[in-house]
Amino acid sequence: MIMDKLTSFGKRRPVVAVLTLNGVIGQMGGLRRGLSIGSIEKRLESAFSVRRLVAVAVSINSPGGAPVQSDLIAKRLRDLATEKDIPVFAFIEDVAASGGYWLPCAGDEIYACNSSIVGSIGVVSGGFGFTDLIGKLGIERRLYTSGEKKAMNDPFGPEKPSEVKHLKALQKDIHNDFISMVKINRGERLNGAHNKLFTGSYWTGRQALELGLIDGIGDIRNVMREKFGKNIRFKVFDENRSWLQRRLSTQNRFISGKGNDLGLARDLVVTIEERFLWNRFGL
Repeated sequence: MIMDKLTSFGKRRPVVAVLTLNGVIGQMGGLRRGLSIGSIEKRLESAFSVRRLVAVAVSINSPGGAPVQSDLIAKRLRDLATEKDIPVFAFIEDVAASGGYWLPCAGDEIYACNSSIVGSIGVVSGGFGFTDLIGKLGIERRLYTSGEKKAMNDPFGPEKPSEVKHLKALQKDIHNDFISMVKINRGERLNGAHNKLFTGSYWTGRQALELGLIDGIGDIRNVMREKFGKNIRFKVFDENRSWLQRRLSTQNRFISGKGNDLGLARDLVVTIEERFLWNRFGL
């Protein structure tokens, strides 16, 4: 019996690296860090450097954000998978929408829960117009540029059709890149009309499975054990913040002393913007 236990203990258990990607994609204000290639590259490389690695499981929970950072993260993930010859499995938690859906498309297979929010394959930008407000407040707008298009879509000036047309052309170009990426990565697994899949709409995990946007319903633990055996070991690569970041973040919640009001206001705006992105999907 002792020999059997020693033999069992000596067996090398295969490892699945679990990489967590949570939050809004892109640069954030203050000490709040969004998902970007710079903020996660070390974790990406570490996840693919584990000994006895059989797969990388990416846990995703994001309402979207910057398209460029979405593309950079997805490409780096795919490049490492090819370089290391390691399969990548993406797992959607609460939501993977817009740029958040761009990320799992880098995986060989995508899984979600029945009630996960999936999709929103489109491009959005928004803002406010303050032209009438500053007039009522007696504020004079002074803006000087070199280049007639330098101040396009100025929120303190009247909206101009030519500038809106320019913005929509940019959005269309980015949207086409998004559509192309989804079609290349999902291929024949897609099971829906173009004018349904790529309108910016979003679905539950169950509906996304029918449309071919994901490959199955399941969670990391059960799916990975089913594919690689119950003896696998999970090694999690979560976001790690330094002691200084944690300390300063805590202080900023309570301190409003001299010179700190601007930082607090900036963090408040960032928090509101981030909350808005999550609220779009009822979260």
